[in-house]
Amino acid sequence: MKRGRIVLYRLWQWTWGLPQSLLGLILAVKYRRCPHKEVGGALATLHDGNWGGVSLGMFIFVPGGLGPEREARLLAHEYGHTFQSALLGPLYLLVVGVPSYLWANLPRNRRARAERHIPYESRYPENWAEALGRRHYPKEERI
Repeated sequence: MKRGRIVLYRLWQWTWGLPQSLLGLILAVKYRRCPHKEVGGALATLHDGNWGGVSLGMFIFVPGGLGPEREARLLAHEYGHTFQSALLGPLYLLVVGVPSYLWANLPRNRRARAERHIPYESRYPENWAEALGRRHYPKEERI
């Protein structure tokens, strides 16, 4: 992403996407000792927690130690969520965050994915994030 677009992306995330960006900043401070890198204007953290990935404004968190290929795929997916944040602004947490959390964590959803071999990215809002990530993830970061 060109420098001017990165500035606009960050400004947009810190104004229109303020609620989730503040939460992302708090989490980034918590995981400040973990590896970080910039991905198309977003700050990606390879966290050492026992949880999966999440995007909050311009902050992306994915588990470290997955290997370069799996980390890159997850980063691209989470990068897609940053565009959802930019589009939806203060509605992001309700419109994307809640359904995403429920799809990932409700025991019946976990069971259904495992028993029926349903890909995590096949349902709303994950399929939308996946498409956005494939389209906008920086070319220099792709595998």
